[in-house]
Amino acid sequence: MAVAELAGLFAVYKPAGVAWGRVREAVETRLLRELNAAPGAAPRQRVRFLPTPAPGGGGAVELVAARVPVLADHPLVRGPRFRKLKIGAGHRLDVKASGVFVLGIGHGNKLLTDLYNCHLTKVYTVGGLFGKATDDFSDTGNLIEKTTFDHITREKLERILAVIQGTNQKALLMYSNIDMKTQEAYELAVKGLIRPMGKSPPIITAIRCLQFALPEFQLEIHCLHETQQYLRKMVHEIGLELKSSAVCTQVRRIRDGVFTVDDALPRTQWNLQSIQEAIRNCQLKVETELEKTLAHGEGQESSSSAGWGQLSMLSRNVHEQSLQYNTTATCQQCDGQQKERG
Repeated sequence: MAVAELAGLFAVYKPAGVAWGRVREAVETRLLRELNAAPGAAPRQRVRFLPTPAPGGGGAVELVAARVPVLADHPLVRGPRFRKLKIGAGHRLDVKASGVFVLGIGHGNKLLTDLYNCHLTKVYTVGGLFGKATDDFSDTGNLIEKTTFDHITREKLERILAVIQGTNQKALLMYSNIDMKTQEAYELAVKGLIRPMGKSPPIITAIRCLQFALPEFQLEIHCLHETQQYLRKMVHEIGLELKSSAVCTQVRRIRDGVFTVDDALPRTQWNLQSIQEAIRNCQLKVETELEKTLAHGEGQESSSSAGWGQLSMLSRNVHEQSLQYNTTATCQQCDGQQKERG
């Protein structure tokens, strides 16, 4: 009964300072304990002929057929009914990071692979601190240098973020292999389905400043194919661009594809009943996303790769943004195309 409902995807909230493998082990241990404690099926019965005193007395006995339980089914003989659960892990979080961590049980392991191939966007809140640099880009690393930061304003920070988003949008279109002049591209853009459907470097699809109070700041980052260390390094590079330095104080994933923080079970709810309910609540969202992405893949197959018109448009967009924010962003691919045409 309970095992049949333990098949699908659910999300837990991984705290900072704990390895993702320990989280998976804790969930598996709790589930095995509750499954084995639940009442199981009645033990099998077998017919045996047992000696019974004869009705006439006198010490005579006779063999009488009786149904007795099979001792091999007794818990003290067979041991626990469940010894291991196949629990798969989705996009992982390193030890220092926290947030939404997706797990799969049973056929949910196949769904994990399908969702991974969908290349869905993940959302993080990333904290930063201006004024110092460390060897691992985090505030707990070995201090390398201290710098001034009084000259930094929120406006300057947002200009850098706008340039980062603009250049990454160019990369997103390039790795999506979509001809931007087609109707399919327009429909995918309206639905928000333009995404790389293969391997690509980390791509930032959106980034904005949530809080700014020198020397601290907090960013919201939407990204694909990232690692948490890549996000920490980005904070470091933002500090350099602002003629200062910065370290990352927090990396917290608040969304992983269709799973949000509201879907993530805290440690106090890593139990059988809560996980069964979470699987049922997320089932429709997962199925809907898989169907939508399947149609996206068919649309990509029918579209040709980006041509000269797309590259020209990308070059113009990046050039306009560089003029707006006084940067020198260029489109190297367009330059190469121009040399060939020249």
